[in-house]
Amino acid sequence: MTEPNSAALRRKLIAPLWHTAVFVVFFLALGAAGLLFQRSGSATLPKTHPNVIPLYLSLLAAEWGLVYYVWQGLRRTGTRLGDVIGGRWSSPKSVATDLLLGLALGFLWIGVDKAWGAWLGPGHAKSIGALLPQSAEEIALWIAVSLSAGICEETVFRGYLQKQLTVLTRSGIVAVILQAIVFGAAHAYQGVNAAENTAAYGLALGALALWRGDVRPGIVAHAWSDIFGGVLSRIC
Repeated sequence: MTEPNSAALRRKLIAPLWHTAVFVVFFLALGAAGLLFQRSGSATLPKTHPNVIPLYLSLLAAEWGLVYYVWQGLRRTGTRLGDVIGGRWSSPKSVATDLLLGLALGFLWIGVDKAWGAWLGPGHAKSIGALLPQSAEEIALWIAVSLSAGICEETVFRGYLQKQLTVLTRSGIVAVILQAIVFGAAHAYQGVNAAENTAAYGLALGALALWRGDVRPGIVAHAWSDIFGGVLSRIC
């Protein structure tokens, strides 16, 4: 006897539907609120470099809080966090391949981002520049934030969300597009151009994850491009 489609779907989902719905609605609402805040003119541009350490620490907490939320949802279906990352490396060759692919995409996106800025304007709000690290302590913390962003956001968006959407839509390509939209919306607080820029990067990272079957190259690319953008771009 053929199993009902709904039962088969529940068996394949990596987390409950409500869990993913809350995740998506949260980021869409966050993006909409941030965009309205930007357009209202309420956002103020810092005149001088502020104390960014509390901000960086809050970003670290938020990134790992997202991973914890995802982990809680995965537990409900017996899915391991490692399953959405892509399991373990099978050989030193696979480690080297993921590292090289990640660095290649990271360097490629740095070039794309610079071209994007030249043609369409910076891919972030003007206020972001004042929040970049300056002191040695801030640089060290920024690197920690960048590494966490690479690990956490790739696990959450290209791992959890993309895999869940693949099951729901039965299409890896559609899942790549949808997760990129949510990823871009999550950064709409930086402005429309930033949301579009981030969504485009999400497409590239999602396509890489779909091709490789894991998010490890994306983690490398994401972390490296964030480190470059905050620390090395000023001297390169």
